[in-house]
Amino acid sequence: MSRQLGPPPFCVVPGQAVQQSLRGRRAEVIALVEDAYRLHGQRQTVNPPSYFLRFPDRPDARIIALPASVGGGIGVDGIKWVSSFPGNLGLGLPRASALLLLNDPRTGYPFACLEGSIISAVRTAASAACAARRLTAPRGAPRRVGFFGTGLIARFVHEYLSELDWDVEEFGVFDRDGRYAASFAAQVLEPTGRPVRVYSRPEELVRGADLLVFATTAAAPHVVAPAWFDHNPVVLHISLRDLGTEVILRSVNVVDDVEHVLKADTSVHLAEQRTGTREFLHATLYDLLTGAFTAPPDRPVVFSPFGLGVLDLAVGAYVYQQAVAAGGAVPISGFFHELDRHRTAEA
Repeated sequence: MSRQLGPPPFCVVPGQAVQQSLRGRRAEVIALVEDAYRLHGQRQTVNPPSYFLRFPDRPDARIIALPASVGGGIGVDGIKWVSSFPGNLGLGLPRASALLLLNDPRTGYPFACLEGSIISAVRTAASAACAARRLTAPRGAPRRVGFFGTGLIARFVHEYLSELDWDVEEFGVFDRDGRYAASFAAQVLEPTGRPVRVYSRPEELVRGADLLVFATTAAAPHVVAPAWFDHNPVVLHISLRDLGTEVILRSVNVVDDVEHVLKADTSVHLAEQRTGTREFLHATLYDLLTGAFTAPPDRPVVFSPFGLGVLDLAVGAYVYQQAVAAGGAVPISGFFHELDRHRTAEA
């Protein structure tokens, strides 16, 4: 009997199949992302620096490559290729697009190409939920939750935070474009049945929330007054560049990965440049998950996740398995050519 040693079949998983694979599985995805963080903390992953492709003639646009490898029970290599073109909004297109390529760790051959924007949003939201659950534990569930920025990421973060079963008394929302804020309030928050307040001034939103979600497209800090945070909220700083250095330095700071987040002029990177030290960083999410660190309830706490490629791979591998089982993966026969030249068999 012969055994074929070729690569696994190659397939494409389109966006509709990705969404179907993730629908109704938020709790599973949060647990999966937690597991990926634990593997990362145990050094069972490889997560090189992200690579930024920038354009002199389009300074606000970029494409980012996130190569990674996940060991443990997941066992997959790959790369996310994600673009951010703010000008797309004027064309009636989403700002960001992405794809995820999964590689077989045995042969190195790619075996799946997945639409990546939803996977990226989901792993970001699941990461936020992981952090929020641990950061709020010492102080109790937040009663007032505020969203600063109202795009796709904010919507997914809201959905994943809903898995934490908080008894929210009021939602708040602010966006520089009041139309987006009103739409987010009406379409995302009001269906919860909880009171929703749309703020016209950012300071009022910040001061009025126990837990804040920053999910903007800001390129530089614009929330710079530490006094806005005197009520000691938990801040999910998803967009990474909203908060001024003084706000960072007066807060307890938790990150997903120290080396990754201290780059690309993130708010914590600017704080490092100003102070010449990293002492203002108190813990990683892995420290929270293992109980090595507990966030104090009497100071503002800021979670700044740079976003790790290992999370995309963990979620992507899960989506791939679900899509194959459901028939949503599209096989591409003959994608790799002339494989017979080096194929061997065992009798």
